[in-house]
Amino acid sequence: MLDDLLGRTALKERIAELEDECDRLQAQLDAESDRRADAASARQEAEERVNRLEDRIADLKGKVDAEHETADIGFRHRETVQGGRLDEIYGRLTSFEGSEETVLTAFVDDEVPDDVRELLGDRTPLVSRAEPCLVCADDAGLLAVAIRPPVAPDPFVEWNATPRIDREWIAPTGRFALALVRSDVFAVGVYEGDERVGYEGFESDVKSDHSKGGFSQARFERLRDEQIADHVEKCEDALAAIDAERLYVVGDRRLVSEFDADVTAAVDATGKPRAALEDAFEDFWTVPVYGL
Repeated sequence: MLDDLLGRTALKERIAELEDECDRLQAQLDAESDRRADAASARQEAEERVNRLEDRIADLKGKVDAEHETADIGFRHRETVQGGRLDEIYGRLTSFEGSEETVLTAFVDDEVPDDVRELLGDRTPLVSRAEPCLVCADDAGLLAVAIRPPVAPDPFVEWNATPRIDREWIAPTGRFALALVRSDVFAVGVYEGDERVGYEGFESDVKSDHSKGGFSQARFERLRDEQIADHVEKCEDALAAIDAERLYVVGDRRLVSEFDADVTAAVDATGKPRAALEDAFEDFWTVPVYGL
């Protein structure tokens, strides 16, 4: 009553309205600030992405230019060898001789060493095409060859009077085991050189086609994965009993990395275990040779 008589009620109502308006405007201001912050953040992310894409484009252009520059440079000679032909090439290379520190041998896997670049000059890109590879070259340009060995050594660079090529890098020597692992097939041979002196092989029941009889795709894939895991475990058990100095595991690219072996490699060997192992052995010990 007193507020009404003094005219304060209307003022209080007006104050309340203004406070509400102030709260609403403050909320709008806060929202606008958040929007601007989000916009600034989005802009910054967009700018960073643009920079990354521009760097990627520049990198790809550089590679295209490099490919264009070396498009006319090809291998002088290229073949895949094994058996007697491999022995012949190995003999030629190991008989090559210069004076001290005139013959370079380097195993290249990823980055081409400076010594190789300086020696081969504009033919260096051929090494990148052949890698991982063993490069043998001399300072007179009489020898320039790259070999992709089945058993790769650690990267190295050496200058000697002759090329350094260990025979076990490129050919079956000593006592070793070579195992073939596919999702449903296993075979392992124990070898003395190129002669097989032991063998074990088996097949596992692994579903190869999606069942139409009530199996969902997800259930089918889960069951198949379980069957493959069981198969791999059986393979590991079989390899644990093998007596050999070295173990090479070849076959399905997705599976061979599961094994603790001296070398793993993907090979395309199909058929029954024994026949597939023979194909895998031949494939593994076939050596690409490139004239640089």
